[in-house]
Amino acid sequence: MERTAVEGATGSVPEPGEAGLPDVAGLLDGMPRQRGPLSATTTSAIAPSVVAPTAIATTATAPPPPAPAITEATAPSRPRAVRPWHLLPTPTGTPFTLAYAAVLTVTSLVATYADAALVHALHQGSSTDVAHLVQRPVLVLVASALWVAGGIVTPYTLCFLLVLTALERRIGSARTAVVFLAGHVLATLATEVPVGLAVLVGHLPASSLHRLDYGISFGVAASIGALAGLLRPWLRWPVLALFGGMLIQDLIDFTDPLTNWGHLIALVIGIAMWPVVRRWRGSESIALG
Repeated sequence: MERTAVEGATGSVPEPGEAGLPDVAGLLDGMPRQRGPLSATTTSAIAPSVVAPTAIATTATAPPPPAPAITEATAPSRPRAVRPWHLLPTPTGTPFTLAYAAVLTVTSLVATYADAALVHALHQGSSTDVAHLVQRPVLVLVASALWVAGGIVTPYTLCFLLVLTALERRIGSARTAVVFLAGHVLATLATEVPVGLAVLVGHLPASSLHRLDYGISFGVAASIGALAGLLRPWLRWPVLALFGGMLIQDLIDFTDPLTNWGHLIALVIGIAMWPVVRRWRGSESIALG
């Protein structure tokens, strides 16, 4: 073996066996691989049998490339599972609708099984007629929404459960209550104030000031109108056409024009709230996410 001079050194590396040094050439194969790029001299000094296993070992132990992260945008879309129990109120999902339904159940049982004179007095005291609205407006506006006109087994009761449940799951409990009360209060005032004015100018008798008026139908109509704005177009327009057509037919029949006008007004109030409920739905989705 020829001597290899170390660059920058004053001497040279002695051959193994010289100056009493032991022969350690056989130990070079066991030296660990050094960090950094190898120089040409060092690479040529290493036997091919040493380089090949090292390269193989390096290739074998190299970690596999990380799998691409699956994000919401790249994840395959799956159809949303249909959950029939979401159509009805639950304690955690729709507490407002469930509690309200429980109150309506109690008042409906009272209206069914209590003495007729007592029930009439309760209805009369809860009526949102002009006389009561002038005397105690807040009390009667709240009390009138605690009764179901015609009993618990009515189409509006079924609409109440389905519509308010769907609306509350989309915008939350407090906002659902706001939509319901907005329809109930505004439609009531829109129908009763003209009655009071008509009595003042002599177009209606004074008995019209005590017209019996209570129930949840105005609030339900407004909730249907608001919920339609959150549905897909293929479902939104049939719902509005079906419900609106039914209200128009009631108005044509002229059985109770004041109440029928109130239903249409409440539906329009709910439709007018589309920008608000859509914004509420967006904020509700962010909060839940």
